[in-house]
Amino acid sequence: MTDPNRIWNEASVRLRAEIGDGPFSSYIAPSAVRMDSAGQLILVTPTAYARDWVRKNALRRMNELWLGLDRLNRRLDVRCRAEVSSAPPASAVIGGNVVDATPRLAALALPTVAPVADGARRAAGLQERLTFDSFVEGQGNAFALAIAKQVASWADGHFNPVFFCGPYGYGKTHLLNAIAWEAQRLRPEAKVVYLTAERFLSTFVKAMQDRSTAAFKESLRSADMLLLDDVQFVGGKASTQEELLSTLTALIEDGKRIVFSADRAPMALTEVEPRLRSHLSAGLTCPVEAGDRALKIAVAQNRLKALSALGVVQGEAAPEVLAQLVDRTPGSMRELEGAVNTLAAAAGSRLSSLSVDEASTLLGAALRGGPERRITVDEIQKTVADHFNLKQADLLSERRTRSVARPRQMAMYLCKQHTTRSYPDIGRRFGGRDHTTVLHGVRKIEELMAQDDQIARDVEALTRKLRG
Repeated sequence: MTDPNRIWNEASVRLRAEIGDGPFSSYIAPSAVRMDSAGQLILVTPTAYARDWVRKNALRRMNELWLGLDRLNRRLDVRCRAEVSSAPPASAVIGGNVVDATPRLAALALPTVAPVADGARRAAGLQERLTFDSFVEGQGNAFALAIAKQVASWADGHFNPVFFCGPYGYGKTHLLNAIAWEAQRLRPEAKVVYLTAERFLSTFVKAMQDRSTAAFKESLRSADMLLLDDVQFVGGKASTQEELLSTLTALIEDGKRIVFSADRAPMALTEVEPRLRSHLSAGLTCPVEAGDRALKIAVAQNRLKALSALGVVQGEAAPEVLAQLVDRTPGSMRELEGAVNTLAAAAGSRLSSLSVDEASTLLGAALRGGPERRITVDEIQKTVADHFNLKQADLLSERRTRSVARPRQMAMYLCKQHTTRSYPDIGRRFGGRDHTTVLHGVRKIEELMAQDDQIARDVEALTRKLRG
């Protein structure tokens, strides 16, 4: 056997059986086999985090399976999408089924979304501004966006259920809303149901109290597409989980589309009972990663354009003002949009002439809403040490191992972001280090946040801890 499509088809089926549906759906299914310019076969993962997981946990076994099938004795390497953006496709795999990558990606490149047709039925709870047209694509969400467009197009060969997972505030709700709007535009006669898990729970409880569970079940099971947001909130609620599992099973048997979102991958939802977790992970798991700095700047620009169209602001913000805005808002995209709204409302027609200092003053007064809680270097050191299971003394020591050096650099970066300390002063607080060491550490973390999704998630988590 020499055809990469056939080899990967058989090898991936065996690999799924060996490592389990959860890990396979999270790390292997969203990947594609391609060939680089030197003829090397490579497995392309959507993120660096997935690449590292495959290298550590699956690459050796993957190559054993591949070599057992490939008459040409070729080996697979693994790289993330950012490393091989120009590599021609050899094959692609989703859910263990091989398809040709070129037509698949072309089919996902849908035209710009038109306004929702008048005849389209609006699913309750949808937000009008959350469409594909307003979604900003970046390295961490490109694969999820492509799959979302495929689901919304009612294309054959969909994967059921599709499960979007990732940190809060980075676009999962936006994708579910966009799917619902586009699906309704393309098929106005179809019944599209969008619910948050909280609303699913409250409606189900009310139906039990009113003894109208039959009507509740019918309203969901008659849907052509069901979208359930923040499914992690059904954890610990046995009767609700049982009803969701029954609904999920019935819709899948009828060939209906199902889309979920949560803050974690299905198998990481430990409060959800095992049978439901298994069903949630049986389709396609699409990670939505934390955004890098470039994506955040693009989101800020997009939001300002929308506000400009509404007449809230005039002109465009200077690049350095946008950079200041992003740096002052290291949390989620949702928090960033709130900061943009704040700046726009405060600046108004002065936006285009606003200086960095003026923007900082406006943001400081508006975002704090009063005296800002002072974050100290000592607090940052303790928080970082606790996050990485280290002692505070480790961050001040001379140890240079990666397990200590990287958290130390992260702590230095957070000190520069959240305190008024200078580089020399921060260096003195980290065991008497030179200011150039601190500067290098800060720049290193800024660089890694744009390249390494795990670093970005750690910085976001630490920022949330320090804020509250």
